[in-house]
Amino acid sequence: MQGVHQKTLQDLEFPTVLQQLAARCNTEKGKEAAKTVGIIEDKKQLLDYLGQTSEYLASFTNENRIPNHGFDSIDKELQLLRIENTVLELSGFRRISHLCNTIGLHKKFFKKFKEYYPLLHAYIDPIEENTFIPNAIAGIIDRFGEIKDTASLDLKRIRMDINTVRAKINSSFGAALSRYNSSEFLDDIKESIVENRRVLAVKAMHRKKVKGTVMGSSKTGSIVYIVPEATLQFSTELSNLEYEEKEEIRKILLELTNSIRPETEILALYQKILTHIDITAAKAKYAAEMDAVLPNINTARTLFLREAFHPLLLLNNKLKKEKTWPQTIELQQENRIIVISGPNAGGKSITLKTIGLLQVMLQSGFLVPVHERSSMCFFDKVLTDIGDNQSIENHLSTYSYRLKNMNYFLRQCNKNTLFLIDEFGTGSDPELGGALAESFLEVFYEREAFGVITTHYANLKLLANELPHMTNANMQFDNKTLEPTFKLIMGEAGSSFTFEVAQKNGIPYSLINKAKKKIDRGKVRFDATISKLQKERSKMSKTESRLQDKEAKAKEEAERLEKLNAKIKNKLENYQELYDHNQRMIYLGNKLNDAAERYFHDKKKRALISEMLRIVETENSKRKKATAKEAKAKKAIKKQTANELEQKIVKVREEKKEQKAKAVKQEKAKPKAILKLGDRVRMQDGKAVGTIDTLEKGKAVVNYGLFTTNVSVDQLELVERKK
Repeated sequence: MQGVHQKTLQDLEFPTVLQQLAARCNTEKGKEAAKTVGIIEDKKQLLDYLGQTSEYLASFTNENRIPNHGFDSIDKELQLLRIENTVLELSGFRRISHLCNTIGLHKKFFKKFKEYYPLLHAYIDPIEENTFIPNAIAGIIDRFGEIKDTASLDLKRIRMDINTVRAKINSSFGAALSRYNSSEFLDDIKESIVENRRVLAVKAMHRKKVKGTVMGSSKTGSIVYIVPEATLQFSTELSNLEYEEKEEIRKILLELTNSIRPETEILALYQKILTHIDITAAKAKYAAEMDAVLPNINTARTLFLREAFHPLLLLNNKLKKEKTWPQTIELQQENRIIVISGPNAGGKSITLKTIGLLQVMLQSGFLVPVHERSSMCFFDKVLTDIGDNQSIENHLSTYSYRLKNMNYFLRQCNKNTLFLIDEFGTGSDPELGGALAESFLEVFYEREAFGVITTHYANLKLLANELPHMTNANMQFDNKTLEPTFKLIMGEAGSSFTFEVAQKNGIPYSLINKAKKKIDRGKVRFDATISKLQKERSKMSKTESRLQDKEAKAKEEAERLEKLNAKIKNKLENYQELYDHNQRMIYLGNKLNDAAERYFHDKKKRALISEMLRIVETENSKRKKATAKEAKAKKAIKKQTANELEQKIVKVREEKKEQKAKAVKQEKAKPKAILKLGDRVRMQDGKAVGTIDTLEKGKAVVNYGLFTTNVSVDQLELVERKK
């Protein structure tokens, strides 16, 4: 597994992933192969495998489900086929036939649905389908796994002779049984089976009177088991025929084996193909369980993991029904190395393992549990230094091992490398170990390697702050409860919260204060400043969230007020129009009243008509005459409005009608209550409530207090049972 050391895979718990993959395989060959899955060096093959897994995953949610690919291993049969003059067993032929048929079925399926599964079709289509093998086997062996009578002319003849002899055996035995039973030579059980042969159960005292071969006796010696003489002759003939049958079957199977032998390599290829499909299906099942996807694969050396989950932690928490916290992290050319700091138990190591495991899984052909808009690239090497690496066998301390590991990193590290180091520089004197770690980190930086490290060393945090393509990050803690939030914050270093956590865990304040005095004052101030910055960051984050909520509410309120303002403005315009109209009507009314009063006094009709015409012409001069087109459009609008209003009225009527019909239907569907004397009832659709005085032949007398009435029981509905 070039590019990834076995220790790295152990650090990232990749073998556990392979075990879980193997558990999801259908076949034994698939389970074996799953445990050896590793980094795929060929980039084109890797992209093909990733695409095939993605296509198989899609098949779970569409109607075109991929056929079952299950098969039994034919390793033993392949081994025998490679040795001359060997003969396969019947079960072996059945396994080979099933393998060929399964390949044929998959070829037909992927050809039919190649638009849905282009990569799976491209994988299996070049393989030549072999119909000769299953047809040859089907001509010899039936569906129950037995040799057919028609397999050869000799076999057919032998089996016919066997059937004839068996009939003679039964006939001769039956005759002997009847004769000796009538002579009372036989025991009550009459016959038995010894060494797979029918025998007469002869009483010991009559043994010499029965002709035949003795096959044994009962435990008490009172019964002797004898094969009749006539039957014995036919039995010998049957044995000879059965031997001939056995030899003929061996000859047939040898010929069949020899006919299949030239196809040995194609059978091995078929098994390899179906094993690959089994692993692909298992990867798809694994992906479905953790909502994994195929992220965008880029060539720009960018690793953007959005809402990434640790696969093993995610599946484990799903079983426990616990929440798993995703992480978002980005590495690119301008931000190649991230230095994560902060207190222990905050999720730093899990973040590190998540990045490494997802990268190894992707480069081994697995889909990964990230947001679909994530983007990943391929690395030539993945280097890790995670966990306690003390080596008892090699007599190495943790620090000695880490130095040896760093030396290996220096030899391997280049621009196509991803390195992940947990607790970088620990295991030695803080100042000296920190200085050496800083030198290593500078080398990695100069070689343009990508990487993520976790540390408590202040000098590494400062270095990340100074170098342009390196960034600080921290795992956020709640500054009040001092509980981890499992959220990665980019751009600033994290405080270790050493003294705060100690105080929370009950360490006396006097002891903490004494410890503070023992260390460098500047270090305390530096850590305190970082702690303060983190608290401020947390406050700002909460404030920002609060302001966003307020802004959203203010926006909603502004929209509501705007709508309200538009409504009020519209009403005011309508009121203004109404007021102007009323004022004009009052003015015209006054003019008309003055003219009427003058006519009342002088009785001059001409003057009255003249005044009326003048008023009308003055008003008409103010009116704008509409064109024929405008008048037609206005008429059409009025007609449309009327039609719409009529449609709405009809719709409302229909809805009311439907509701009423529904209510009646529901009422009818309700089981009718059985009424009894003393029950309080009312007429259907009525309001008055009365009490049943008498019940007789479907009629009831209902007492309403002031009067009684005789009604049918069907017209009554129950209000309250008699108490």
